[in-house]
Amino acid sequence: MSDMHPPTDPLPMERLPRLRPGAGFAMLDGVRIVDLTTSIAGPFATQLLADFGAQIVKIERRGNGDDARAWGPPFLDGEALWFISVNRNKRSLALDYGKPDGAAVLRELIAKADVVVLNQPPRVSSKFGLDVESVRKLRPDIIYVSITGFGLDGERSDWPCYDLIAEGYSGVMDLTGEPGGEPQKIGAPAADMLAGQDAALGALAALYGRTRSGLGHVIDIALVDSMTRFLACRIVPYLGSGEIPRRSGGKDSVIAIYQAFDTADDPITLGLGNDSSWKRFWVAVGQPERAEDKSTASNKDRRMQRAKIVADIAALLKTRPRAHWLSVLRAARIASGPINRLDEVSADPLLLQRGLFYCLEDGERRVPQVGLGIRIDGVSSKPRRRPPLLGEHSEEVLREILGYDDAKIDELRRQDII
Repeated sequence: MSDMHPPTDPLPMERLPRLRPGAGFAMLDGVRIVDLTTSIAGPFATQLLADFGAQIVKIERRGNGDDARAWGPPFLDGEALWFISVNRNKRSLALDYGKPDGAAVLRELIAKADVVVLNQPPRVSSKFGLDVESVRKLRPDIIYVSITGFGLDGERSDWPCYDLIAEGYSGVMDLTGEPGGEPQKIGAPAADMLAGQDAALGALAALYGRTRSGLGHVIDIALVDSMTRFLACRIVPYLGSGEIPRRSGGKDSVIAIYQAFDTADDPITLGLGNDSSWKRFWVAVGQPERAEDKSTASNKDRRMQRAKIVADIAALLKTRPRAHWLSVLRAARIASGPINRLDEVSADPLLLQRGLFYCLEDGERRVPQVGLGIRIDGVSSKPRRRPPLLGEHSEEVLREILGYDDAKIDELRRQDII
């Protein structure tokens, strides 16, 4: 049985603001990136760079293309929605670079690129002549970005890895879930998305550095590293105290009151992050005497009595519905909020206003998108291209970037290279 709800009619994307391709951000205009990645982490990295204006040539296998093109259902008009989520603003070149003439095409493209992004283990990269040394011979000042499970060196460098595996290595699964329950994966590909962000950040830093030094750089991103760094605020306290945190359903924050609570209908989140908000909370809920209780004046005091305080707050919040408490708490400037389902998140008026969700219309195709989520000078990035069909831009890329003529392109087709 599927764990997803059946599609609604009309589709939720029909309710989103509609955007057509436009100019978008241009900070990276003129930066050309050859994207040899597949799945999520690498494509997310290059989508981030594309959203800032970089020109992305997405190299895909002939026939099947990016692995994520097959990750479904759900599909939209035959396209995998996972693929659509991380591949806008790119051109797709379907290329068999396992053949000599295909490898020659790839080498020409890399020689004209500022950045090359790969997510192949070192053994595979070397097999195709895509290791660091070989790529640097094509362009010495290139930014070489590698995204793997465990990094470019060490005994694990060629081990296969996915987001799930990285989450297990990092410790986050051991900390996620209810007390006494099974370890749980985070509800999104967190290691992939974090590694993708790290790869984009590293590429940006390297590009900036190259403007001053003229030198290229090797960016070595490992899913396990990125996911583990995400836990810094849990690992550092262990290292300095020797206390190993255990699964607690998210109820063991260093902040005494920082968790979800049930109300009379729907749950809310509540964070009393400092002494001032602690006092304001009790005044807002009509128990001002508790705000002046010296035995709970500090966070340390409150942590000593956490079980009783949590029980008291839980009993109180169950007496009224969510809407009542959120109104009261917001008026008192208390950090709180709903626990939204995805249908509620995607309909959030402020997120819509900030351009986080939209339906991209390009020709006859319409696809839902989650925006960059970074506003610059008061505006959100506008998409320049919808996610590409497999090999949609093969001829365009070869003509525009490499200057190939009809005869050259026809010969590549004859050999089943493009």
